[in-house]
Amino acid sequence: WEVETVLIPFWADGGHKKKIRNNESSTPTTIGRTTVCVSSQVGCRQGCTFCATGKMGKLRSLTTDEILAQLFFAKKIVRLSKIGGDLQSEDTRLPLLPLPEITNIVFMGMGEPADNAASVRGAIRIMSKNELFQLSATRITVSTVAPTPQSFMEFVDSKCVLAWSVHAVREELRKQLVPTTKYSMEELRRGLMDTLKKRSLRTCMVEVALMEGVNDSIREANELADFVLHIVNDVPGSKLICNLIPYNDIGGAGGTIAYKKPSMERVLAFQNRLQELGVYAHVRGTRGDEESSACGQLATSRKKR
Repeated sequence: WEVETVLIPFWADGGHKKKIRNNESSTPTTIGRTTVCVSSQVGCRQGCTFCATGKMGKLRSLTTDEILAQLFFAKKIVRLSKIGGDLQSEDTRLPLLPLPEITNIVFMGMGEPADNAASVRGAIRIMSKNELFQLSATRITVSTVAPTPQSFMEFVDSKCVLAWSVHAVREELRKQLVPTTKYSMEELRRGLMDTLKKRSLRTCMVEVALMEGVNDSIREANELADFVLHIVNDVPGSKLICNLIPYNDIGGAGGTIAYKKPSMERVLAFQNRLQELGVYAHVRGTRGDEESSACGQLATSRKKR
């Protein structure tokens, strides 16, 4: 089966290619950075109702080598983009503009990293080696829906930032969005806090995919703030960032539940309420939705030739 990997370029001028000319050469240099969103599995067994990958079910887990191959080929694409190499193929559509260097890796593609923890840990070890990919711990993020409280502890010694896909903290709503939830949110939160206390890097992210009329009201913002502030207050030296992700349409893959992207006014009201209550919140810009490669849209249907 095919697996999807997404390159997300960020240019210094707010989204467009920007060049400078250095003093020693007239060769233009691309300014910005590229984040690679890698997959850990083909499909996913967690079944989030707003996610196309969850609708695939779990087909198989990727090996460490297969995870690393995504970064290897992403770096090759960036290199070829700078020298004007042939980036076109039957199955690949790539930008014609030179891409910025890869600086960040996020395990936010297909699959649940905690369900393939050994392979993900192996990939992180190699990504963070100075002799190899040379990525620092703050440049690698592992996002988990946390199937169990132990899920976070799987990465206690890994050089990465931990991210928790929460989506809702009210028990019944969380189970609607993540129907495989078997533990209470308090139990899962305790698992995260216990893990952070054993790590030197105590930065963590809490992620929420916002859907109109489902989990984007001030009520949910109040509940989320109260929930995450327990983490900040309980874990000395912790830094928490709330990542708000406006829902990306998955073309009816949500089954009988019709989710909609909230208006930007509702998203900003949610963000402002969190920040009023002392929680730093960032709204993730939508990228890749026109290619069905944005957050929650990744799904494949073809076997490799």
